[in-house]
Amino acid sequence: MDARLRKLVSWRRGGHLFTVGVAIACGLAGAFGAIVFRLLIRLFQGLFFEGAEGVAGVVEEGLLADAGDPRAVATELAWWKLVLIPALGGLIVGPLVWFLAREARGHGVPEVMEAVALRGGVMRPRIVAVKTLASAISIGSGGSVGREGPIVQIGSAMGSAIGQALSLPARQLRTIVGCGAAAGIAATFNAPIAGALFAVEVIVGDFAVTQFSPIVISAVVATVVSRWFLGNHPAFEVPAYEVGGPFELLPFMLVGLAAGLVGTLFVRVLYRCEDLFGLLPLPEWSKAALGGLLVGVIALWFPHVLGVGYSTISDALTGALPITMLALLLGFKLLATSLTIGSGGSGGVFAPSLFLGAMTGGLFGQCMNLWFPDFSSDAGLYALVTMGAVVAATTHAPLSAIIIIFELTQKIDVIPPVMAASVVSSLLAMRLARNSIYTTKLVRRGVDLKREDDPNVLKNLYVREILDPEPVVVRASEPLEEIITRMVDGEHTELFVVDEAGFLLGAIRVPVLIRMIYEREPLRTLVVASDLFTPRRAVLTLDDDLDLAMQLFSNEDVDEIPVVDRDDERRLVGSVHKRDVIASYSQEVLRRDLAGGVGGSVAVVDRVHQVDLGGGFVVQELLAPAAFIGQSLRDLDLRARHGVQVLLLRSEGGDRRRSVRVPGPGDQVAAGDKLVVAGPKRAVDEISGR
Repeated sequence: MDARLRKLVSWRRGGHLFTVGVAIACGLAGAFGAIVFRLLIRLFQGLFFEGAEGVAGVVEEGLLADAGDPRAVATELAWWKLVLIPALGGLIVGPLVWFLAREARGHGVPEVMEAVALRGGVMRPRIVAVKTLASAISIGSGGSVGREGPIVQIGSAMGSAIGQALSLPARQLRTIVGCGAAAGIAATFNAPIAGALFAVEVIVGDFAVTQFSPIVISAVVATVVSRWFLGNHPAFEVPAYEVGGPFELLPFMLVGLAAGLVGTLFVRVLYRCEDLFGLLPLPEWSKAALGGLLVGVIALWFPHVLGVGYSTISDALTGALPITMLALLLGFKLLATSLTIGSGGSGGVFAPSLFLGAMTGGLFGQCMNLWFPDFSSDAGLYALVTMGAVVAATTHAPLSAIIIIFELTQKIDVIPPVMAASVVSSLLAMRLARNSIYTTKLVRRGVDLKREDDPNVLKNLYVREILDPEPVVVRASEPLEEIITRMVDGEHTELFVVDEAGFLLGAIRVPVLIRMIYEREPLRTLVVASDLFTPRRAVLTLDDDLDLAMQLFSNEDVDEIPVVDRDDERRLVGSVHKRDVIASYSQEVLRRDLAGGVGGSVAVVDRVHQVDLGGGFVVQELLAPAAFIGQSLRDLDLRARHGVQVLLLRSEGGDRRRSVRVPGPGDQVAAGDKLVVAGPKRAVDEISGR
């Protein structure tokens, strides 16, 4: 009975209805998480800037109203209070994040991407509470950050907790994490389409129907719930803009170039600030207070930089800001956000990207109105278009940027210019920098998702790894009888023919010999190898990857290909079998899946020396032995020699968990590196020297 029950539960977990049910649960969790998050921002903002009276006013006005910006209140505060309030927020956030959940530091999206790529979607449940409090305090105290990054991490952590509670496998858990991210974005911005696209384009990176469908369901559920509590209205009320004509697409493409430059500059300044704060001889938990103090100083002259900044964005959309103010706010907002996040504050970069886009576009639009008043649209339209373009430049996700501008404004007429500007800005940003604002943070930790996400795993495997050094070789002068004997004694499908000097001439296929067995008596003295071989057509070298090998197998319709010396293609050094290429592909796919799927076990390895997987197999983290130093995983070939898979590689220095990556065959082992390996217990113990 127990076995039947387990089988039924397993079947349901893999079924469509089960997946829909989990997606709905993620949508509900994400929606309520977003609602609570917005409530906390509003409460903390009232508490920091107005004290108990501010909290009472928030309760009286309605807890679920939008928090807005603290700009109006900030202008009435004494200068020393305005400087100290963001510092106080940083003083609270720094220790909260540093001692409870360091992955809650910063904008949050890279941590979700890392969890999906390297840990099979496993995230600690405590992130929900820590990230919610830390980001709400950062934003509420005037930190120059947004709320989308935190809600992505909060929703994703909720989805991960649901998936882990249901014991879902790694592949499903990754999708469920995407469901949580989509739900958070959809509920926060009243943008179901953008929420789903952001989760698929940035978090999961897979548009397959099996991943996309549950993510869409979660986004829709979250939007319905959030609209019930928060109302159905756009984030920005914008005037009815009119595009001047088709020729005005050129200025929109030009402002896209400006957006690409601004987005790239934003990324570089942000991480430069992070580096500078890292050099300060202060406790890590205290640096957020210094960042908040500097933001408070900027706010003395430009309180617009405090908080999310939606009110200032609205001013730019309506043309209420003069050209000088637009230029100043562009620079100081970029600096304020970089100080807040670089010092260790908690909050997103999406809203600041919108802010920078509005200032850039407004500045460009007002210049166009001055120089070409008869041929340019309203400056507010340029501000709106450039909001999406800067988001596309910083995230390298133009599709999500285009859709979210539409849903934030609910103005479909702006789609063509937004598309033109966003495509141009993202292309320029990708040209100037390989990584987005999210993946740059991961690359700085040693995690290159673009390399690891290459769907063609055969490009990372090489001929030398599966070389058969002893193929069947026959001389051109050998008689038929000897050739047939060699065929019968071996399991090869090709017999390679060489001349007297040992140079490769071609190959004899086994089917040809089989047809001649019945006539071997009269032919055994008449036929020699040189009469039977087919001149060599396809050859490989040791440095060729297995993707090329598989293409040759398909084109030549053979099961074995000769491998020749790279410097002398006449000299045979071995052969490659089609079955070995297929086996290597399967093992590499399994290795990558294991690397993501054992995230929970690897987390345990931090505290326990060895984790038993059952069946005599274990997962263990071990310090790289001295014999491994300086060698690549391809050279070590632990899989072939010991039956052990290297799942993860943790580099020396920094946060051990954050320096983890899925290694490739060419990765070299350095002193101090740690390998997370899986395999038979006896073999793992032998490698570790136990």
